[in-house]
Amino acid sequence: MKRNSRLSLALHTLSHMAGDPDRVRTSADIADHARTNPVVVRRVLGKLREAGLLTSEKGHAGGWKLSVPADDISLADVYLALDERLVSGASQDDEPSDCSVETGLQARVAVVLDEIEENLVERLRETSITDVHPKTCSYCESQATQ
Repeated sequence: MKRNSRLSLALHTLSHMAGDPDRVRTSADIADHARTNPVVVRRVLGKLREAGLLTSEKGHAGGWKLSVPADDISLADVYLALDERLVSGASQDDEPSDCSVETGLQARVAVVLDEIEENLVERLRETSITDVHPKTCSYCESQATQ
C-alpha cells in the first residue's frame, strides 16, 4: 500500500501501536522502523494528534501513543485526518475552459469522483486498526532480541 506514503506510514504506525497501546514510541524509532525520516513521521503523526487519535509528549521520555483504543479508530478516521484524497477530483485551481464539452465533461467526472471518494470513506469506516493488526511482526521480534 505504498501509493500514498503518508497514509501507509500512518496505518503502519497505528497498527503497531495497537499491539502495545501503552508503549510510547519516539519519532526516531518509528522512522527507523518505517525507513523514513523522523521529520516525516512528526508531520504525519501531528495530523493524527490534531484529529485526537494520538497524544505526544516532549522530552527525554516523550514520544507518541494512542489517545483512544485502537478498536475505536477506523481506517476512515486516519484517512480523513490526513486530509488527502486518493481519488482526485476537479481542483479549484483548474483554469475554466471556453469549451462547453470540456466543461460539461469535467463537471460530470467531478461528480463521479466525489461519489467514489464517499464510497471509499464508507468502506474504510468498516475496518478498525485492530482489524488489520497482525498478531506478530518479524521485524519487531528481531529488534526485541537484539
